[in-house]
Parts: sequence; C-alpha cells; structure tokens
Amino acid sequence: MNNFLFENGTKFLFGGGCVKEYLASFLRKYGPSVLLVTEEGERRSGAADEVRDILRRRGKQASECTVGPFCPRYDQVQQAARLCRERRVDLILGVGGSAVLDGCKAASLAAVCRGDLWENFGELQGVVDVPPLPVGFVASHLEAGAFNGAAGLIHENQCVWRDYPPCDPRFALLDPARTCELSRRELLFQGFSALAGALEEHLTLTDGMNVSRELLEALLEGMVRDLRVCRQAPGDENARSSLMWRCALWGSRFFQLGRRFSFPALPVREAAILSASDWEEYAGVLAVLLLSLCRREAEQSPAIMARAARRLWGRSGRGRSETQLARDGVRALEALAEELGLPVQPEQLGAAVQNRLGQLSTPQNLLVHTA
Repeated sequence: MNNFLFENGTKFLFGGGCVKEYLASFLRKYGPSVLLVTEEGERRSGAADEVRDILRRRGKQASECTVGPFCPRYDQVQQAARLCRERRVDLILGVGGSAVLDGCKAASLAAVCRGDLWENFGELQGVVDVPPLPVGFVASHLEAGAFNGAAGLIHENQCVWRDYPPCDPRFALLDPARTCELSRRELLFQGFSALAGALEEHLTLTDGMNVSRELLEALLEGMVRDLRVCRQAPGDENARSSLMWRCALWGSRFFQLGRRFSFPALPVREAAILSASDWEEYAGVLAVLLLSLCRREAEQSPAIMARAARRLWGRSGRGRSETQLARDGVRALEALAEELGLPVQPEQLGAAVQNRLGQLSTPQNLLVHTA
C-alpha cells in the first residue's frame, strides 16, 4: 500500500429526533450569521422547516440559497460564497442530500479562497492554505453524499470531484425518520445511486488497495440486502436506517486509503448528473451506464467482476471460468435493477434522456459495450 494520511473531523449523530435534540447545542459554538443551503426545486421539506425553526429560536440571522439538483453548479457556489462574504457568515448549514453537502463544501472554500475557485481547486488541485468556513449538515435524503470524501462540482458541462478534508462538515445529523418523506420509488432510486457510486468506485480500485476493496465489498453486500428489504417492506425501519448509514459511507476517503492519486473520475455518475432532470431519469441513466461498464469489465477484466460475483452476489465459482462467473455477476446486477423498476438497456430510456445523453462525450465509450 502507498503511504497515506487519514483525517476525519466530523461528529456524527444518527437516530430519530437527533436534529430536534442536538442541533441547537451545535449552533451555540458559532456566531449569529448562518447560511442555510437547501436543494433547488425540492418540495417543501419538513427537515428544512424544522431547522429554520431552531435557527429562529436560537436567535440566528439566516440567509438562504439553493444548489443542485444532484450536484452543485459553479454559479450556485459563487452565489453562496458571495452571500457568505456579504453577510459575514459564521456557519454554512446544509439541509438535504448529496448536492447540498457538496455545495456547502465548495462554498466554504470559495468564500475564503484567493482567486478563482475553479482555476485553483477545480480545474487543478491546489493546496488549501486558508481555513474554510465551518460547515454543518442535516440529512433529509437517503443519498446524502460523501461526508468525509470528495465533493462534486459542475463547471461548463463538466463534473469533477475534489477531496479537501478541511471542508468536511464539523457535525452531521442523520435522522432516518426524515426519509419517510420520500416516496417509495425515490427511496429506492436514491439507494441505487449510492450503490452505483460504490460499485463504480470498486471497479477503479488499484493494486495495493486490498483492504479498501474488501471493506467496500462488505458495504456493497449490505446495500444490496437492505435495498431488497426496502423494496419489499418500505416500512421496515431497521432496513431503512441501515441503508441510510451505508449510503452515508460509500464516498468516504476511508475507501481511498492507499491510492496513489486523488479521488477517481466517475464517468457513469458524471453522465447521469449531466443528463437527468429528476431522480427517475438519474437512476435510469446510472443503471444503464453502470451495467454497460460492468459488461465491458466482464469481457476485458473478468477477474474484478468475478470477484464481485462471489463477494456481492454469492455466486459459486466451482466449475466456472472467471469470464463465466463475471457474466453471472452482471446478470445479478441486471436482476436487481429490474427489481427496482430501472432500465437495463439504452433503448429503455426516454427519448429526451437519450438525446441529452447523446450530447455528452463520456458515455459513448461505455454504450458500445451494451450489445
């Protein structure tokens, strides 16, 4: 393994009622000006209303902005950073899912950095030599993103992930009861989003990262199990809670320890972010492109997919070649996608999505392997 420095500065509180019980105590540590970040286009959120009420009762002066969906845009981050400077913000507080968390991280750095955020920390990967504004986060989605890992940012139809530990939230509150506001389909689509990200990351792990691979495989196995329980019994509180915590872990830099370079590119996730307008489209593109990637890997690098078939799907390798076993793993993923009501081939996507996807350069090399 390569040498590494592991840092995790987030205090997590997980469980029913944690926001009502503990958010006010965290707020006492910061000044009066708070920037509240929520997701663009999201319907009225009970979690956001609860946070607004707590901020008001604590005497905080709250400004608000929105980001997303799916990933913050550069102009949204710039607007949040301007508000931070104009209102002399003491704390950036996000309420939502992965787009909100990523937006908070980016804004915390953009508000204090010298020069242009994209030029210094997006297009390139500079050194964070100034303390970012502190970030706090309240999860209202099942897919809440990487608390201790890379944050995504969209700039001119390009999505990149950058990992800066100083931008991690100081505290994160996850109440599984808040996911009850999601429809059953949204719950499953968000769970699949985290599964797809973790599996795409698993396929990019490099030599010397065996510990990370084994830990990620255990997480993936649990995600598959919880997703199936949530599909069959969406009211199962234990499965929903377990899935929420697993979804919060997949993007952690903990699974990147030993990697020689930074967080890997995720072309499947990038294409879904750039081509979808709602969760159903997003999860559909993820499923189609992820399966295409897995089919390619099954033919070109069968050892990786064969390992996944054994570890994730419980397939026996007795009497079967690595290529046959790898194909078994692809079929198992297809079966899960179909169980969740997701497409498995490009022609199953809507015409509008196919058109938007066709305008991107990234997916073309993946889709040729769908036959």
